[in-house]
Amino acid sequence: MFRTALRNVLAHKARLLMTVLAVMLGVAFVSGTLVFTSTISDAFQSSSQKGFDNVDVAIQRHSSDPAAGAPGAPGAPSPLDQKLLGAAAGVPGAASATGTVSGFTAIADKSGKLIGDGFTTRGSNYFPGKDGRDARYPMRDGVAPKGAGQFALDAHTADRAGYKVGDTVRISVDGPVREQKLTGVFTTDDGTVAAGGSLALFDTASAQKMFAAPGEFSEIDVKAAPGTSQTALKDAVEKVLPKEGAEATTGRQLADDQAKMIAQSMDGMKTGLLAFAGIALFVGVFIIANTFTMLVAQRTKELALMRAVGASRRQVTRSVLIEASVVGAVAAVTGLVAGIGIGAGLRALMSSTGAKVPDGPLVISPSTIITSLLVGIVVTVLAAWLPGRRAAKIPPVAAMNSVHATATTKSLVVRNTIGALFAGAGTAAVLVATGMSDGKATMAAGAALLLIGVFILTPLLSRPLIALAAPVLRMFGISGVLARQNAVRNPRRTAATASALMVGLTLITGLTVIAGSVQQGIDKMATASLKADYVVSMASRTPLSPDVAKKIAGMDEVTASSPLRNSVSRIGTGTEYLTGVNGKDFGKLTALDFTSGALGTLSGDRAVVDDTTAKVKGWHTGSRLPVTFEDGKQGTLTVAGVYTGNEMIRGIILDNATLAPHQKHITDMQVMVKTKDGATAASKDKLVTALGKNPAITVADKKDVSDAIAQVFTLMLNMLYGLLAMAVIVAVLGVINTLAMSVFERAQEIGMLRAIGLDRRGIKRMVRLESLVISLFGGVLGIGLGVFFGWAAGELIGGSLPTYQLVLPWGRMGVFLAMAAVVGVLAALWPARRAARLNMLQAIKAE
Repeated sequence: MFRTALRNVLAHKARLLMTVLAVMLGVAFVSGTLVFTSTISDAFQSSSQKGFDNVDVAIQRHSSDPAAGAPGAPGAPSPLDQKLLGAAAGVPGAASATGTVSGFTAIADKSGKLIGDGFTTRGSNYFPGKDGRDARYPMRDGVAPKGAGQFALDAHTADRAGYKVGDTVRISVDGPVREQKLTGVFTTDDGTVAAGGSLALFDTASAQKMFAAPGEFSEIDVKAAPGTSQTALKDAVEKVLPKEGAEATTGRQLADDQAKMIAQSMDGMKTGLLAFAGIALFVGVFIIANTFTMLVAQRTKELALMRAVGASRRQVTRSVLIEASVVGAVAAVTGLVAGIGIGAGLRALMSSTGAKVPDGPLVISPSTIITSLLVGIVVTVLAAWLPGRRAAKIPPVAAMNSVHATATTKSLVVRNTIGALFAGAGTAAVLVATGMSDGKATMAAGAALLLIGVFILTPLLSRPLIALAAPVLRMFGISGVLARQNAVRNPRRTAATASALMVGLTLITGLTVIAGSVQQGIDKMATASLKADYVVSMASRTPLSPDVAKKIAGMDEVTASSPLRNSVSRIGTGTEYLTGVNGKDFGKLTALDFTSGALGTLSGDRAVVDDTTAKVKGWHTGSRLPVTFEDGKQGTLTVAGVYTGNEMIRGIILDNATLAPHQKHITDMQVMVKTKDGATAASKDKLVTALGKNPAITVADKKDVSDAIAQVFTLMLNMLYGLLAMAVIVAVLGVINTLAMSVFERAQEIGMLRAIGLDRRGIKRMVRLESLVISLFGGVLGIGLGVFFGWAAGELIGGSLPTYQLVLPWGRMGVFLAMAAVVGVLAALWPARRAARLNMLQAIKAE
């Protein structure tokens, strides 16, 4: 039986080619994903670990320290000061101690634009040792910065921007533009720089003024003396730490934690990519099952004869599964090789788009090889199992006639009953989930059941839906009539072919509906609550200097403005963040919807609270809240109103005049601005010019906010379309495969049609129209299911997004249906040409 199976594979090489390609593409996606994520993860981890070479023990702010950005006791001083630095340097086993302070630093290129994306542009301090050098940052050109007005820049950024020692560079730390002299260019193993970020260095005193406070550090790194372990040094350092606010961690632990974070971030990408690879393989299952079903049907006599000469049912099934194993093994090996190329190509693509990746080898782990081979073989064998069982049921008497066994009425009734039960249960589960507060799991299960049910019912649905195309097909004469009859002649085969395309279009349509609806909902929420013409903020979403708000308020064109400031506090036993605003102008800049009370003029102890916070805390209009401010002083706030919060404005809001006296460092998250002439190009230019044409600051009107939201969703959708394109390509292969094998199966019939007068052009048209009808059938089912799933998911999202409203992208759905039609036309090119070239006499004699 093994020899028989191999002989069958070799005899049907052309017919199995599309199956091999379908499995190969899925396996290539899997192996390429594993190679790519492993390579990127290994490169970042290696680069990250280099950054800890000079750190044996790091002293950091404790996680409960409010200065570190976490909840804690208001007014607590930062423990990382010069005194602790000296104490750490003097502990037994310490060779040296380095104080580090860092923060966001925007660097403009020569055209005035921001270098980088705003989140990886950092500044830090140059901390010279006894020899006057900082071992972390060896100077390639020039000298280290000394005093205000000087700085050094990493070599990668300097080369990218074309800066040289002696140049004057425009930079920004918290808003205002600074002009600094470039005194040195250094090299570094910093992981952020290796990944395409930038690093600017200042002298310690200047960096402390910019990023913290005089005498304060963000971190203190201790280097061990020869012969001292990191653990022993950590124990010694812990003895000099203050009782609260600071903790010591070994460099090895920091490197391990960083490696875990990188691995976790890669896991998310890996899971997402593998999900799409799974979709492509799932679509491929239809092709595999269809191929082996047709091969079994075409070999009815052969298999029946094997049964007649003594082969058991198990042996017949085994022969089909062996064929599938050989096909799967060939597809898995070629897919693995292609996937390695894809992994290398994706890395090169990232580098070419400016997303710099640290240098490192291409990682091909044994698990990647094993997974790829198993996926290819197992998927193929599982898909061929049902056709194998059908092959085993062919009776020996079938060898005596040429009539293929057709599906009995009983089997069709059973299939349709099961399909109706699955579809009904799935639809019910999805509808129930839309009314649940947390119905994600129920909806996912219902969607899976509904999809399976529709697939089972597809043969039943094919006849009436394809019949709707009859009037159009009749316009093409006898070719159109024959195309419709061929499409419904074998409903199961048509269903399997159309289902592959249906799955891809269901996902594409569903994601498009959800993304478009969510985008409009967020856009509406973000802009409806704003009456301000502009929102000014840092490109990195880091705090702004209060000087920016002062400069804006002093402009003649500005009629109202308000900075938004955050400050940690304690109300009762819980930590709460307060938002300070310009109470006099805040009402002119926002349009908040109040459920009780009113905004009025915020002043004194008056505050307004968003509805979610009020509900959780049990507060209401008139509630008096005992508050401990950031500086430790106590006061009382009175709730003047409860408003409906949104993504832009939420929390406890009070007047800056009340909040500012209690803040140690005053910074603004953004500034809302209203001008005399409204949101015009001229007004925007005046604002940008007044702020020094600062590359680190963005001046956004409502359209800019909407465009930014739309850009995020467009980018996400384009990525998803690109990934789902693999499933569509596999579906195209399925249509080609089905038509090619159908042409082979109908060779005698096609020969007879040629003999009675249908010319080659008519044969081509018949095959193309058949392909077109099948593809459009799958497209209609896919788009319909996608709209339903998109609506259902939107009902869940609407619970947390009040402004959510279903948006049906008619234009894109039309494009998707047109795409299904194009798929049908393209897929039929080769099979139609092959059918037209059949020799009519040889075809008539064919078995």
